[in-house]
Amino acid sequence: MASFTEVESGEPAFAARVRAAFDAHGHKFLATLRPDGSPRVSGIEMHFVAGEPWLAGMPGSVKFTDLRRDPRFALHSGSSEPDAFDFDAKFSGRAMPVTDADQRSSYAAAAGVPPEHLGFELFRIDLEQVVLTALNDEKNALVISSWRPGRGLTTTSR
Repeated sequence: MASFTEVESGEPAFAARVRAAFDAHGHKFLATLRPDGSPRVSGIEMHFVAGEPWLAGMPGSVKFTDLRRDPRFALHSGSSEPDAFDFDAKFSGRAMPVTDADQRSSYAAAAGVPPEHLGFELFRIDLEQVVLTALNDEKNALVISSWRPGRGLTTTSR
């Protein structure tokens, strides 16, 4: 598992495009696993705070119940409509609940969370894979770039 900072230090141009893809859309798509193992897809607002992606939101949400039971997740940045598509990004890995009061306070201060909203759920993301899917310069093929810890960046076209 890795942090986004590790991706940035090893592949800064790739990481910048991944971050731009996530920053381009307010709503992202989070996939978690239900108790029976079937997938659940939920909308979520994910923001980078102190350089890292975090999952935070309303207490009691079933997506967070899923993550506490099984931390595996996939997160999609969202995409532009096909005629405007340039690139999108995906994270996969494990989301770990943050319960330590000092870590939660640090996150809240950096994220600008008002004191009346401090009852939020918070999960730290450990990355297993980061993917960027983009059009080539001619806009006639997809270029899929994938980063994994210990393997680095690979790119394929199709």
